Amino acid sequence: MNYLKIIISAVILFIVHCSLSIASTPVPAKKQEKPIVLIGATIHTVSGSVIERGMIVFDKGKIIAVGKNVEVPSGAETIDVSGKHIYPGLINAASNMGLNEIEAVRATSDITETGRINSNVHTDVAVNPESELIPTLRANGVTIAHVIPGGNLIGGKTSAMMLDGWTNAEMTLKAPIGLYINWPNLSINRSSFARQSEEEQKKMIDNSMKELSNAFDDARAYLKAKKADSEKHQSDLRWESFAPLFEKKISLIVYANDIAQIQSAVQFAKDQQVNLIIYGGRDAWKITELLKTNNVSIIVEVIHDLPNRRWEEYDNPFTVPLKLFQAGVKYAIAGGGGGTMNERNLAYQAATASSYGLPKEEALRSITINAATILGIDSMLGSLDVGKDATLIVTNGDPLEIMSNVELEFIQGKKIDLRSRHTELYKKYQEKYKQLGIVK
Repeated sequence: MNYLKIIISAVILFIVHCSLSIASTPVPAKKQEKPIVLIGATIHTVSGSVIERGMIVFDKGKIIAVGKNVEVPSGAETIDVSGKHIYPGLINAASNMGLNEIEAVRATSDITETGRINSNVHTDVAVNPESELIPTLRANGVTIAHVIPGGNLIGGKTSAMMLDGWTNAEMTLKAPIGLYINWPNLSINRSSFARQSEEEQKKMIDNSMKELSNAFDDARAYLKAKKADSEKHQSDLRWESFAPLFEKKISLIVYANDIAQIQSAVQFAKDQQVNLIIYGGRDAWKITELLKTNNVSIIVEVIHDLPNRRWEEYDNPFTVPLKLFQAGVKYAIAGGGGGTMNERNLAYQAATASSYGLPKEEALRSITINAATILGIDSMLGSLDVGKDATLIVTNGDPLEIMSNVELEFIQGKKIDLRSRHTELYKKYQEKYKQLGIVK
């Protein structure tokens, strides 16, 4: 039986390998060679006013002018986009892009490392530049992904990745962004179907919290000892990786949804004197004063979801961003939920929040400048301002509307090929129905 399983697994991997080798991804774009001017479109800067029939100029990957009548550099390439709309490239504030290809095939998933403390893991070197899923995100306006690892406790370092490039290094915008922790579940399952007794569950929770506290204590002790005698001190990359966190150069990014988890994480970060970002945040709207007092930001994991509890309102997941916005809590919306392949629906997650009360301008900010600010990359991205990266999209309508399409895309001034597996399949089956005489 074991041999049969091995043979079946080998066959599946062979089929996957063949299918991936046949379907090649678009060629990464080359660096911007001359100034580019986009004219005639409605420019949504996000940071300021909307400019009708405006102009935006960028060179060497940076925006050098935005307005109605700006100076055009000599030798610039002019692209008439009259009637179109220009927006900053969308930012997915929490992603597994490049770490997970086919969820049913373990060999294509590199989200989680073995062990419970993997603070030395870096996602920027694990992202697969050849992923077939990356072009599907770009085609829907997503240009930057904040890639996070998995893990039972301390998962590793997160990174902001541009969705274009030949190598990991070319794709890396900033790394690390934060240290990711999957916060222990603090609730007790009292169902008759629970596999463990209450006492056993409480013991597991206590052990997890002690393990987490001990890791931070060990890291501080290690760094203190190394500082005292760096030449003789033996290196340990797990504890070495805590240094930028303790120096507040990066944030502690905690996955937590339940109110007890969030409260516990806030107190822990306060005790450890580190900056905190909550990823998930389903119950965050219930403790907004605590979050504001401790300057905690929220990355809302998923909008298209069901309530966590049977007695909650059906629209609770849809209204979390609205409640955070009204309370003055810093937040962003992520495009996860339902697997990596659904990250392309980032704009529609924000659109759903908008349809349930979040102002449309705020919904757009939640996937552009808000995300950039929380991740610490707002000096480079998130709005169309002079000096920032020329990472932008040209659309034929509002990107939050499902009928709108991205027609042009630039990442640091590089013109992106918007073909994807989706567009190739569309052309294939369009031709099929033409041959059958069903469409012309």
